[in-house]
Amino acid sequence: MKIAILAGGSGTRLWPLSRPSYPKQFLKINSEYSFFQNTILRCLNSVKIQDLIISAHKDYKFHVLSDTMKILSKNQGLPHLIFEPQSRNTFSALLGILNYSLNQLGLKEDEVIAILPSDHLISPTDKFYDFLELAQKHAQDNKIVIFGIKPSNSNSGYGYIKTEGENRELLVVKGFIEKPDGDKVETLIADGNCFWNSGMFCFKIATIVREIKKHMPDAAGLLELSWSNFMDKFGELPNISIDNAIMEKTDNATLIPLNGLSWSDIGSFEALYDVMEKDESKNVLLGDVVAEDTEGSFLISEKRLISAVGLKDMLVVETEDAILIAPKSESQKVRNIVQRLKEEKRNEASEHKTHFRPWGSFNILEEGESYKIKHVTVNPKERLSLQLHNNRSEHWVVVKGRAKVVIGEEEKIIEKNESIYVPKKTKHRLENPGDDTLEIIEVQNGSYLGEDDIVRFDDKYKNLR
Repeated sequence: MKIAILAGGSGTRLWPLSRPSYPKQFLKINSEYSFFQNTILRCLNSVKIQDLIISAHKDYKFHVLSDTMKILSKNQGLPHLIFEPQSRNTFSALLGILNYSLNQLGLKEDEVIAILPSDHLISPTDKFYDFLELAQKHAQDNKIVIFGIKPSNSNSGYGYIKTEGENRELLVVKGFIEKPDGDKVETLIADGNCFWNSGMFCFKIATIVREIKKHMPDAAGLLELSWSNFMDKFGELPNISIDNAIMEKTDNATLIPLNGLSWSDIGSFEALYDVMEKDESKNVLLGDVVAEDTEGSFLISEKRLISAVGLKDMLVVETEDAILIAPKSESQKVRNIVQRLKEEKRNEASEHKTHFRPWGSFNILEEGESYKIKHVTVNPKERLSLQLHNNRSEHWVVVKGRAKVVIGEEEKIIEKNESIYVPKKTKHRLENPGDDTLEIIEVQNGSYLGEDDIVRFDDKYKNLR
């Protein structure tokens, strides 16, 4: 069996933590691992790294490689990687996975593939492995298997699946209901045969290809293209989900209830709150938070102190450039805020103050007409490209760690509290030779301070750009 992980979503319902430049699958919330990393580790209990396929948008290439390499040993190698040139929803991702599997990996059509999103919380892991084995068995019997979750509450943020059948191990799918309203949800739950749609699937290649030919015949021909030709036509693929393209149309869908598992797709802050450990007042407090006479609330601080008094069932999320305040039960409506910000062309809709790079990250602390001040972090043993700027000079002050710098023909070590000046039109490089994170304050001065004013001469990360 092969497992394909979908890591291409941009994520808006966890704004302002998750944004298109750094979506939720790469967030680390009260964990040393991101949701994406935990998905990989969960899969490696079932398959080898060579049996993993990861599909993501090309803009997330660095995040995928960085997160993957941090949890794998050098002798494990990497999973198979697909970087989509455009965002075209999950059905196009599925077509890419199938084309890659057939044309690049040379898989036979009787191979079973499981499709898993990269942003779910699932435990216990060993029990999920048992369900994967069960799904593989039924997929080999030419069934399309969907993993269903027995509703634990009347959440209208999930899609629901109606089922029937006496075999409680494998139910027949009778219909899909996409995010019903409150009254409809109560009716569905009372029915007893409805499940949340987890967005996880398992099938043989031959089975799903047959359904694609039947329900999406124009797209089926793309599976016969070479891999390079397929990628050239990726932008022409239909912008539609797997559910809308296939699952809601097929008469061959079955469902395995994931009984006994704790599951969440982290589709909202309320869903995240539900699966997190709470204090005696049923609060989840992350970061620098002081709460008084507060209960049932979810408070997240990234940079500043949050002081809360008398809150009940509230959500407060603080980041460097935005604060979200809402009743916890209204957290699904965060997407409406994001849409308004997009319409107003606000950077906060899509970009973090923290800009992530292969070598580390930087924050813009302040900027004006002819100056910009950054806080730059460089990971241990990493280095920036050898580069120059035509329109600006830079002044670096080391505030933590030690830096190896090249300026022109000169190479120097700069210790904490020391500084160095980089004239414009001068080749230079910043490197962290140590085992601890390097932090510097960078002051830029010049007529143009855009990130595209970089001429690179030697860049170990050029394939990630």
